[in-house]
Amino acid sequence: MVSSNSSVSIREASPAPSSLDTLVSHLVASKRSLSSIEHVWRANEIVTSTRLHLEASVITSARTSFLRAGITTQLHTLQGVHAHSKAIEAEGAEEYGEVLRTLDEADKRLRRTLDSLRTTIVEHTLRPESDQRKNLLDFVDEGGVDKLLAAVEHSANAAKEAHSELVETNLGFYSDLAQIQNIVGGSGVSLHHSSSKRSAGSFHSDTTLGSPIPDILQSMEDRAKDMADNLESLVKHFDLCVTAIKHTEGGGDAAQRLTDDLPEGMAVGQEIASAPPEPITDQERAEILEVLANDADQVEEVLTEIRDHISEMEGLLENTTAYIAQLDEEHSSVLQAFRQLESLEARLHTFAAQSQVFVMRWDDEKGKINERMNELESLGDFYSGYLSAYDKLLVEIGRRRFMEQQMERVLQDAMRKLGTLHEEDGMKREAFKAAYGDFLPVDIWPGLINPPLRFETAQVNGTEKVPDISKSVIQRAIHRVEGKT
Repeated sequence: MVSSNSSVSIREASPAPSSLDTLVSHLVASKRSLSSIEHVWRANEIVTSTRLHLEASVITSARTSFLRAGITTQLHTLQGVHAHSKAIEAEGAEEYGEVLRTLDEADKRLRRTLDSLRTTIVEHTLRPESDQRKNLLDFVDEGGVDKLLAAVEHSANAAKEAHSELVETNLGFYSDLAQIQNIVGGSGVSLHHSSSKRSAGSFHSDTTLGSPIPDILQSMEDRAKDMADNLESLVKHFDLCVTAIKHTEGGGDAAQRLTDDLPEGMAVGQEIASAPPEPITDQERAEILEVLANDADQVEEVLTEIRDHISEMEGLLENTTAYIAQLDEEHSSVLQAFRQLESLEARLHTFAAQSQVFVMRWDDEKGKINERMNELESLGDFYSGYLSAYDKLLVEIGRRRFMEQQMERVLQDAMRKLGTLHEEDGMKREAFKAAYGDFLPVDIWPGLINPPLRFETAQVNGTEKVPDISKSVIQRAIHRVEGKT
């Protein structure tokens, strides 16, 4: 009753029952089995759909692979552009950090010098008594330092802002690249199916390894053929049932009645039922009944096999449908990545220009910072020189005070010697006048009666004396000066 491909086969059996009721029962069951034609039609539809799926998968996979290859090539180029911009970013960050460290060191040195000026109190003997006590910083304009530092800070902030803009641009560009890369690299459309015609287990494939649909289609075609063969066996069994009934007494009307209302598309048994029965021998009838008895027990097995086949084919169709949906989804994703790549390439000139803008702005601000730092260094040198000069002023005052004291000692000694000479000269003049004055006319030399010469000292250049500064202060200043030299 079934095809050679079916696991169900016709076998020789013992003589079958020949009553009309039994034959009618076989015919009713056989008629009911013919409804399995719907499964055969459905199997044909599934095979057709799978062929269409195969065609669609080939086209979609080819388009996706072409897009992916083009995107991958462009990504390599864009990644090189991004790497170049990142190198500029890293180099700028390193230079900016070095400038900040140098600037910080210069600022600390200047602050230390200013603190030294602020803590160095000017000796009160150098200033008028009415003045309040002042430090060295009171005699210079500290506002210039603040303005200079503010200018440096402004340039540093401008450079930092430019670098931050470059970092943000690079980050955005990298994010776009990564998103496209994830889409392109996320291939892995998979499909799992099992086949009773093949070894049990799972089959896995993806778009990079080829479509699994050809194997599935072959499996479906095998099942569809088995189902068609089984249906053909059921039809033959039905025809045999009709023939047997017609050759049974009182079975003509039953055969005619039961062959009506067959499933749509199933036109079998009617001609046999309506035609007069052809004469057959008892032996031939016995053989027919024997075959019917044997096949009747196998009808349900054949139906079960048909149902199993259609169930498996439905499952395979679901898998192929899901696979096609995954292919379509992947194609849509890659197409989206392609559009994102087009948008990214349209902004490429802006991205590339951003790194150039940073380089130009950084070079400009770096030049300003270096110029201000040179000014800071010069200002620091000036203030350091000012502090050192004050120490040397104290030393100079000590030296002048020492020289003044030496001059005073020399002058005092000279005045003492002049006094002694003056006294000696006066005594000798008086002795001369006592001895010879009576004999000499007064008008012979008017200077004869003059007193000895008398000398006085007077400061002729300046009225201020050198300030009186303690020796300890001057000694500390000498130590600082000598320590610096």
